[in-house]
Amino acid sequence: MATVDIREVRKAFGSTQILHGVSVGIEDGQFVVLVGPSGCGKSTLLRMLAGLENITGGEIAIGGRVVNNVAPKDRDIAMVFQNYALYPHMTVFQNMAFSMKLAGAPAAVMEREVGKAAKILGLEQLLHRYPRQLSGGQRQRVAMGRAIVRNPQVFLFDEPLSNLDAKLRVQMRSEIKELHQRLKVTTVYVTHDQIEAMTMADLIVVMNHGRIEQAGAPLELYDRPANLFVAGFIGSPAMNMLEGRIENGVFHGPGGVAWPLPPGAPASGDVIYGIRPEHLHLDPDGGLPATIHVVEPTGSETQTLMHVGGAPVIGAFRERISARPGEILRVSPDMSLIHLFDKGTGQRI
Repeated sequence: MATVDIREVRKAFGSTQILHGVSVGIEDGQFVVLVGPSGCGKSTLLRMLAGLENITGGEIAIGGRVVNNVAPKDRDIAMVFQNYALYPHMTVFQNMAFSMKLAGAPAAVMEREVGKAAKILGLEQLLHRYPRQLSGGQRQRVAMGRAIVRNPQVFLFDEPLSNLDAKLRVQMRSEIKELHQRLKVTTVYVTHDQIEAMTMADLIVVMNHGRIEQAGAPLELYDRPANLFVAGFIGSPAMNMLEGRIENGVFHGPGGVAWPLPPGAPASGDVIYGIRPEHLHLDPDGGLPATIHVVEPTGSETQTLMHVGGAPVIGAFRERISARPGEILRVSPDMSLIHLFDKGTGQRI
């Protein structure tokens, strides 16, 4: 196990800048998720950490050793790829033992280490099968097992669940987290799925256009997003954003609707008013009128697309709602969970 220090790392392909001075400190044994939309630079940063991409500027240190010019095989890391990268002509055992065989490990050591990893991952009955005889989830376990037997200082995962169906993704998510809790190996995990990030990470690093927007614990990012990008990216369904102006201590949103403000809000100014769908509640006596457009029951909650003052607003209610499109509900935000952002800079107020 080891710390990972990414210091002012930059990456350029010709004149195109991909990463703009990214810095992240990863503690020993921590599970860190790099998350962001396609093209934000998260996979490029992971590949630089693995040694698969050259570093244009800055430093990467693993266990206190700068590895900018160290070959991938000498970095003491193990990477699990999106497409599994298994050898089709090798059995599960041979795939998992391949790196040990290259290192000249005795047969007895390979048997022991592969056996231990197979037991952890539930692959003991599959060691003599070939990848074509396995399901997607089983192939992913084999790829993880191949990484485990190397006993690395750092695990790197590059969107490992994106090729799996929704149910299997949930299952594998739990398995990877349980594996980390058991092995306690420093892990860097890349995904575009914010649900994966929220449920798995000790530390989330939200990236956008080659820069870090915010880094913190999952609930820290959910409760206090630093800016509009993080507020809109973290949370599902996404936070409602309403443009308007505060005048005399009252927020006037689209259509002139007056939304309540939290204590300590500014007395005036142009702002973006944010409220998460799950932080709206039904208030038939004193709420704001919301015209129903779409009702989506999910079982555990009912999601509704409404218009308040002509602006679309999503609500997620625990109640079973029988309202039909065109009908009026009255809703109120939770006063303690309102977010305000500067309209010009997008930063949290």
